Amino acid sequence: MSDAVTERLIDIGTERPVWNRFFTVAPLVLIGTTDADGSPDLAPKHMVTPMGWENYFGFVCTPAHCTCQNIQRRGGFTVSYPKPSQVLFSSLAASPRQDGHKPVLDYFTTFNGREVDAPLIEEAYLYFECRHHKTVDGFGSNCLITGEIIAAYAEPEFLRSSEIDDQELVHDSPLFAFLAPDRFATIEQSNAFPFPANMKQ
Repeated sequence: MSDAVTERLIDIGTERPVWNRFFTVAPLVLIGTTDADGSPDLAPKHMVTPMGWENYFGFVCTPAHCTCQNIQRRGGFTVSYPKPSQVLFSSLAASPRQDGHKPVLDYFTTFNGREVDAPLIEEAYLYFECRHHKTVDGFGSNCLITGEIIAAYAEPEFLRSSEIDDQELVHDSPLFAFLAPDRFATIEQSNAFPFPANMKQ
């Protein structure tokens, strides 16, 4: 690294977690699970990602949360990708439990997965149902939960098609982005990424 670059950069240190010092762009999803008593549970997560190019999905959680415990017990979970208009409900899903129940979930309209016994929210644009693949511990107090996608469906206006330009699709069907740690954005504008001509997956 050149001296000019070194002088310009600010050392933010690693004595404490770095993630609150800047913004990063992430999706925000609602992970659906079923509690031991059969009641539905939804939890917002933004540390989520495809696990490679096959049908695997992963997200960060903590073993202390009911989400993690429910997945270990029941063997699966669902994923709902909310629309920008659902930001308030997505936020309220993080509300604490009262007497073992999240009262806010009574205000959600949900439906059950086709393959996985767990809830999904109505009016989202993309849905996954996942069979638990493996949980990897050891990320401080957190773990990485992964699942194999065994069912997937979407609102038709959000699906890419040769009949509609990608930018037009994004403009007409905006996406919900979480700007960690505490902001969100609606994505309506996009550009094609300039991949090299010979690039492969």
